[in-house]
Amino acid sequence: MTGLQRQMESKTIGQEWDALCQCPGRQDVIFYYVGYFSQNIISAMAEAVKTRIEYVGAEGMTRRKLFSSFVEMAQNIIHYSADFFERVGHGTEGMRHGSVCISAKGEHYFLHCANPVKIEIAERLRERLEHVRSLTIDEIKREYKATLRAETPEDSKGAGLGLLTMARDASAPLEFEFTPASAAGNVMFYLKATI
Repeated sequence: MTGLQRQMESKTIGQEWDALCQCPGRQDVIFYYVGYFSQNIISAMAEAVKTRIEYVGAEGMTRRKLFSSFVEMAQNIIHYSADFFERVGHGTEGMRHGSVCISAKGEHYFLHCANPVKIEIAERLRERLEHVRSLTIDEIKREYKATLRAETPEDSKGAGLGLLTMARDASAPLEFEFTPASAAGNVMFYLKATI
């Protein structure tokens, strides 16, 4: 059994995500979006997220961490979602489908994202996330700085730095899981960060 298969057997975050999706009007949900992502859409959502997290009274450093992690999750969807919509006449510019949710409970904030990914990308994400989860906060900071100075690997679209950014800002290890998706050859990728 591969690590990916073991991950797919756990449904804790997926079940949590399903509950969030059924209740976008809940008091603890600060921001929720499901649909196609593009750079323009992320820019528009970023303004809404800034306003919402200020409105709920998040502290300055917490606001920065929430916003930074939100942007990284949205970028991750643009880079890796297997659900792709190419607009006719816009060259290689396209939009990718996914979901993102920010919620709060007590003193903690939770960021979730979900999107389908191809199985080979899922395996790379799993390996990368397991590595990041194995690091201490000081190791995460050192690896973040080293990654900033290093050249981007050919098969990376910046996700390595994005995951380190989220791990650096999180108050608990990043959580993730993969579950079977409806489309053949794809799996659903769920990622959760606690701030």
